Amino acid sequence: MKKALGMIEFKTVASGITATDRMLKTAEVDVLQANPVCPGKYLATICGELSSVKAAIDAAETAAPDMLIDKFVLGNPHESVPSAISGTNDIKNRGAIGVIETFTAASAVVAADNAAKTAIVDLIEVRLAKGMCGKSYVILTGSVSAVSAAVERAAEAMEPGNLLDTTVIAGPDERLWDSIL
Repeated sequence: MKKALGMIEFKTVASGITATDRMLKTAEVDVLQANPVCPGKYLATICGELSSVKAAIDAAETAAPDMLIDKFVLGNPHESVPSAISGTNDIKNRGAIGVIETFTAASAVVAADNAAKTAIVDLIEVRLAKGMCGKSYVILTGSVSAVSAAVERAAEAMEPGNLLDTTVIAGPDERLWDSIL
């Protein structure tokens, strides 16, 4: 993983593609993913050196500022965040389950990073707007106290208006686990 992670979230596919092109022409960054999501929004996630990611995100913001929904730049993101976004984290221990639901994809990634840096938890998934009408969520697991602390810290760090809901399930049924994993 590179030293920094950034994301743009635009209202339209056209503005998102234009902004992604501007990011790539501005700085030496790699695209981790760039695609349309529900409901016709566009997300692009990039990685690279912190100064490059910041310059690229700043350039993207100027591409169509009236179409920008959300963005972030994370220096030194938790190592489990990229694999949680792609859904490839291998979960061995099933503990309590925490869920953080957000109105934007970018805020879900920032919430996941905050949660993973707060307590010893495993990120299960960071679902970014696909099939969610633009909303996103984070699912994590660990001890009840760790999950509670991680969810609480992520919610506290959320930009006003981006948090939709949270929950902590202390003793999830095995059938719930089967449906999540």
